[in-house]
Amino acid sequence: MSQVQPPSRSKKFSQKFSARRAENNLIYANPLPVIFPSPPPPPPSLLHRLLGISVSHVENPHCEGVLDLSTRSVWVLGMGDAMLLWQRGFFGKGDLSRSEPSWLARQVNARKQAKKGGLTSEEVTAKRRAERKQFKLDRAKAMAAAAAEAEVAFQEQGRVISTTYAPDGTRIIPSAATWKPTRTQEAQTGEPASSPKPEDTDDDEDDDEEEPIQNIEHLQLTLQEAFFLLWNLDCLSVLNPDTDTPLTLSQIWHAFQNAYIPSPTLSPSLNAPHSPRFDNPFLINYIVYHHYRSLGWVVKNGIKFCADYLLYKRGPIFSHAEFAIVVCPVYEDPADQESSPFNLQNASPFSWSWLSTINRVNAQVQKTLILSYVTIPARSRISEDVLSSPACFAHYSVREVVVRRFIPARMRD
Repeated sequence: MSQVQPPSRSKKFSQKFSARRAENNLIYANPLPVIFPSPPPPPPSLLHRLLGISVSHVENPHCEGVLDLSTRSVWVLGMGDAMLLWQRGFFGKGDLSRSEPSWLARQVNARKQAKKGGLTSEEVTAKRRAERKQFKLDRAKAMAAAAAEAEVAFQEQGRVISTTYAPDGTRIIPSAATWKPTRTQEAQTGEPASSPKPEDTDDDEDDDEEEPIQNIEHLQLTLQEAFFLLWNLDCLSVLNPDTDTPLTLSQIWHAFQNAYIPSPTLSPSLNAPHSPRFDNPFLINYIVYHHYRSLGWVVKNGIKFCADYLLYKRGPIFSHAEFAIVVCPVYEDPADQESSPFNLQNASPFSWSWLSTINRVNAQVQKTLILSYVTIPARSRISEDVLSSPACFAHYSVREVVVRRFIPARMRD
């Protein structure tokens, strides 16, 4: 009898998880598109010994995107540039995916699973949700029927019967552990899902070659992400959708601000705004985005958790976000808020019920809520000419307030 025991399931899972983590560490090793490769050690020189001058060079990729004013975003159409920006800093999201642009890989996997008669992960999730919904409906019907039967028995016979178990010990109300779906795919279609059709043969598969799937997905960058890449890192060029020519920094600066100004046309205006303001939503949101990006955080959209941004230590591939950011603009001069054409969210005092609601949402998903107060300079103190360039960012300030939900039953120690 062999004494070798097969590896346990937990051990196999641990090995698979370790291999995947090592692969992710290799793929997402660079936190930014700009990298500093390590060259071979040069021969020691007097200049290197005395001044410590390094001969390492910088690799700065050149990516291209197209400005889309209707969605206030920049589209990176080249999949090579899209994957580079995603793998080096997790910039943008796939327009057909939840985060990573993986539409093509999912379509190829769906085609393979269809050949095998299996289900993709999305189909398995949809099936599980449908079964869960059906279970709740069956349980509600069983509870209503049992309650009605108990009421009739008490009124007519004066006895109390159980609404959970029948006299023979069987359970009346189904539980999640014992409930089984009544309608299967075999009952609906009349044939098993995995059974091949009679006309499907190996010869037919060889003769009829399937056409390759064309990738129609692109990476969608927010205006804040795009400006960070082109202004700070100089690794992105934004093209005019009408002429397909690169825009200058001045044109991009004006177009991104004009994207938040109501206009009768959807064509991007490359001219300076008629009345530039310090409370332009693009400037307010970019201040917060740049603030946390410069501190090493990976900043993503937080609308899923009723917040403006989410902060990741390394990225969504490695762990969940630890902090949820809510941007709160504060006017240095209250008169600027009265004359502002923008209705900035959270600029006015919010109610405690709203704060408790958003704090509870993020506390349930193990996230710490942070209120980021952005001070807007007063127009009476600073000239509007400062808004002609990104140098105006020096006049803003950001302050953070951490909000934690107090639970008396859990925080007594």
